[in-house]
Amino acid sequence: MTDLVLVDNPAPHVRRVTLNRPEKRNALNHELRGGIMTALEEGDRDDDVRVMIVRGAGKAFSSGYDLGGGNEGQEHPWYTPGGEGHWPRHVTQGWMRIWEFSKPVIAQVHGFCLAGGSELATCCDLVYVADDAQMGYPAVRFGVPDNHFHTWFVGMRKAMEMMVTGDSLSGVECARLGWANESFPAEELEQRVLEVAQRVAAVPPDVCQLNKRVVHRQMEIMGLHTGIRAGSELCALGTHTRSMAEFIESSQKKGLTQTLQDRDKPFGDYRTSKET
Repeated sequence: MTDLVLVDNPAPHVRRVTLNRPEKRNALNHELRGGIMTALEEGDRDDDVRVMIVRGAGKAFSSGYDLGGGNEGQEHPWYTPGGEGHWPRHVTQGWMRIWEFSKPVIAQVHGFCLAGGSELATCCDLVYVADDAQMGYPAVRFGVPDNHFHTWFVGMRKAMEMMVTGDSLSGVECARLGWANESFPAEELEQRVLEVAQRVAAVPPDVCQLNKRVVHRQMEIMGLHTGIRAGSELCALGTHTRSMAEFIESSQKKGLTQTLQDRDKPFGDYRTSKET
């Protein structure tokens, strides 16, 4: 198991997986993504585990995919057929695997939950957030998301607003709109998530896995999975826009940090807010 993922068992039948790149706000490089899925797969195979929790160490759940060279020398953690649109299909294929695990997976979200981090949390079965968490997809300010979950989980109007502004939602808003199950004060989040996990663990696992699939199969029939996979093709188109080319050129000339600051300066959020 990679050092970028910590695994513990905080209560009977509860497995907890912690993203452990706090100095990078748990930016998702290839090694971390692979470590998350390996830890979840091992928990799903373990007969003593009935429910799993995913959380982030440090100040954030995850700031998103690592755009700053953190993948240097690393292979993609799982195979996805190549060709145009490989990256969005690759990451969507990975996170959607969580649906297929037999054990429910709970996302425990605090701080920033952005871009790829929001995709990971969304694909978990239950989501609980800190009141002051920020869930958003600022990458829409230069490109197209990999995983188009927004319309399904926050409704068309708010999804449109997020897609055309890149603005985030607070944890309270996430719960009100339905992206999250519930929000709690940050200092209560861990304990409240453990309480939910223990309630899930009290259900016989053979029944629980069937009831997990009941919900996901209904969503698949309504088209959620198909819609998200179709959206990954739009992400591929987005890589060919002039805006994307300008973003890459700027990051090469000015560096990624300055380019992201320039991106967010008109909005006064994320890297340009007082709390960085």
